[in-house]
Amino acid sequence: MKIMKRGTIFCVVLGVSIGAVAPASSQNLADRPVRVVVPFAPGGSTDIVARITAQKLTERLKTPVVIDNRGGGGGNIGSDLVAKAPPDGHTLLIGTVGSLTINPSLYKRMPYDPARDLTPIAYFGSTPNILVVHPSLPVKTVRELITLARSKPGQLNYASAGIGGSVHLAAELFESMAKVEMVHVPYKGSGPALIDLLGGQTQLMFSTMPPALPHVKSGRLRALGMTGARRSPLVPDLPTIAESGLSGYEITQWWGLLGPAGMPGPIVTRLNSEVNGMLQQADVKERFAAEGADTAPNTPQWFASFMKTETAKWGKVVAASGATAD
Repeated sequence: MKIMKRGTIFCVVLGVSIGAVAPASSQNLADRPVRVVVPFAPGGSTDIVARITAQKLTERLKTPVVIDNRGGGGGNIGSDLVAKAPPDGHTLLIGTVGSLTINPSLYKRMPYDPARDLTPIAYFGSTPNILVVHPSLPVKTVRELITLARSKPGQLNYASAGIGGSVHLAAELFESMAKVEMVHVPYKGSGPALIDLLGGQTQLMFSTMPPALPHVKSGRLRALGMTGARRSPLVPDLPTIAESGLSGYEITQWWGLLGPAGMPGPIVTRLNSEVNGMLQQADVKERFAAEGADTAPNTPQWFASFMKTETAKWGKVVAASGATAD
């Protein structure tokens, strides 16, 4: 029988101890700040959702959660940064319908593959977009906009948060279904796009709800319709685009939290639990609702399946519209 030396025994015991605490420490995110990348410019709906999230996760994780806006490429630049980051839970991404499930069909060369290079962690919820026009445009309904656009092919312009996002494709789908031709003016994010719309540099926008609604209420923008399947409780008198003459028209914006591929299961579970807990807090639900958004806590597995379904759906929309970002 072999007799182990004292140093060998110590190493074995130390190794067992480290192995025993590894799963627990892998869930500890409080050792340094967590960075949440927003792949769009400040001021848009994704940025608003991210800042609500950062505040609440700072409280729940007991560590600073900081926002890092990395706009450009329709969300690809910031998303690629996260896809290539260490999968330790300290670099996360606020993903959207555009950056995660539209871009793969829109761009011929993607710097990353959302399905392969990212880990779905938690789904936040969704909101419809809202069709708004500058008050100088002489239309008050969707039907009037369609009539005007048909009488002036290629003369009306619309702003978007960038090529391929839901704001852009909402307009592309509208053009296709209404049989009109308008000029696309892309920006690096909803914030800059909205600023120029307010200033009259552009004429209309299928904006996300959070940043546009205050300007509708103040009269600086005129709302014509909602892009969702049903009216919003925030503006119950505003009809959907579908009920305004474009039957079957429907587009919504949604958000989720993701990390790099290969994240340890315990970290994913911990973050999913904290986000779901956050979404069930009364003040968070009220803040989302005030922005026209519904919260919908769910599992990472559900989020991954949802992304797959959305990617297939938007692939058909992109193909039908003929839109491309290359």
